[in-house]
Amino acid sequence: MTLEIERKFLLTELPEPSILGTGQPMRQGYVAEQDDVAVRVRIADASAQLTIKAGTGLVRTEVELQLTADQAESLWRHTEGRRLAKVRHRVPLGSQAGLTAEVDVYAGELSGLVTVEVEFASQQDAAAFVAPSWFGRE
Repeated sequence: MTLEIERKFLLTELPEPSILGTGQPMRQGYVAEQDDVAVRVRIADASAQLTIKAGTGLVRTEVELQLTADQAESLWRHTEGRRLAKVRHRVPLGSQAGLTAEVDVYAGELSGLVTVEVEFASQQDAAAFVAPSWFGRE
């Protein structure tokens, strides 16, 4: 079983560009959602994935499958009305070895929304994590 252990925060303002660095534009569409299971396709410049997430809270099941561009575009047609666009910035958290913050700056209807996620190797690591002040509320 593949598990994702992740904490997510809502930023009230965008960090300095020197913190963010360059980002990767991506589009994401939901093929299906029911109860606590979501199936999405995510397309970036050089990659595409199908992701299935199940569960809620800190620990969830997550399975990611690489797609070809043609496979991703075929699925994209089925996400009408359930799409979003964002730029993802990967920010190494030097003060906490091995951790990376994924800062998502949303566009379109979600413009103004900025979130940050950090994935952990264990629930203990997640519990011990001290978020930088720029993260905002969890």
